[in-house]
Amino acid sequence: MRVLYIATSFPEPNKGATIYTDLAEALHEAGHEITVAVSEQARNLSQTQMKKERGFEVLRIVTGNYYDVGLIEKGITTLRIPTLMKKDISKYLSNRKFDFILYEAPPVTNASLVSWAKKQFSCPSYLMLKDIFPQNAIDIGIMKENSIIYKFFKYKEKALYESADIIGCMSEANKQYIIKHNPWLDENKIELFPNTKRITDNIEPVQLEMRHKYSIPEKACVFLFGGNMGKPQYVDLLSESAIDCRNDDGIYFLFVGRGTDRYKLERTIKEYDIKNAMVIENLPRDEYEQITKECDVGLIILDPRFTIPNYPSRILSYMEYAKPVLAATDKFTDIKELIEDAQCGEWVWSGDKEAFVEKIRYMAESKDLIIKGNNGRKYINENFKVEYSVKILEKFRN
Repeated sequence: MRVLYIATSFPEPNKGATIYTDLAEALHEAGHEITVAVSEQARNLSQTQMKKERGFEVLRIVTGNYYDVGLIEKGITTLRIPTLMKKDISKYLSNRKFDFILYEAPPVTNASLVSWAKKQFSCPSYLMLKDIFPQNAIDIGIMKENSIIYKFFKYKEKALYESADIIGCMSEANKQYIIKHNPWLDENKIELFPNTKRITDNIEPVQLEMRHKYSIPEKACVFLFGGNMGKPQYVDLLSESAIDCRNDDGIYFLFVGRGTDRYKLERTIKEYDIKNAMVIENLPRDEYEQITKECDVGLIILDPRFTIPNYPSRILSYMEYAKPVLAATDKFTDIKELIEDAQCGEWVWSGDKEAFVEKIRYMAESKDLIIKGNNGRKYINENFKVEYSVKILEKFRN
């Protein structure tokens, strides 16, 4: 297959890996020809360039800053992406032939870009639906229902679904949500396309080099929250729980990542002089992987107000490294069912802080963490290997 993957984020090899880079690499290794066209942040690159990365060509198109910026700048960049992407895809790839267009959402504003690319290259498209917008913004109060901006993005959402020949949903709950709330859609074009990743063959014995580097107690049960710390991740719950557990010597919280609400954790730790919690803005890929190995429990947090079934991909990293999961989420996601099926951790409703803190203390004393972690490792090997995604896409074009 010859695939044009239109991406919103695609880190360079030395800056890490994601479920998207894993998928692109797996397609390449399976013998398919893949070309990535990604919108690049202006802070990272001064002008558009195309070069070989990970064994295939990546066209990095400078469109403006999208991550770790205010809503206004993010909105402006989002609206500019389709126009700038069309311009440079035409410039660099107009003589290519592709069998299909692969793309993800968010953002919902790329419908015109994908529709244009389908005509330009005379091929169908496959949408990897990773978020349901603008309803998620309504749920957590970022946007008002029936406002002008809401109606604008609802129009864009409809156009996004129309631009796809197939819509791949992360979970069964996601799939049923899309069907229920978009009755105009042909159900035959909606299928399961779970988050998957490349699985490390062997887990090396845990060394404690990162605990030593950051003076994290060797015997403490370390709860890791890694990734974006924005409004959807409900950082308030993490802050309040850190306050409640600040005198628990056997518990340590490690927060690694960036995001608009990271400052809440930093402020809380400083204001309450919390010794058993730390925020690290970012880590190189190898150091993050090492610190994941050294931690004891992986945290998944979502705002309790969500009515859409989010399915955070970060759970895959915890499962890959055989770490049990503690998830505090809304009641609509089927993450709870995943954890129950895999027997890889615990779940509570994120609107109940006391229940969450109780689970933290329970897991810190539990003798079953290794068993639950191994259960997760077994489950991801059986259900979420990236090769599974490759087979779905191959079926799409056969």
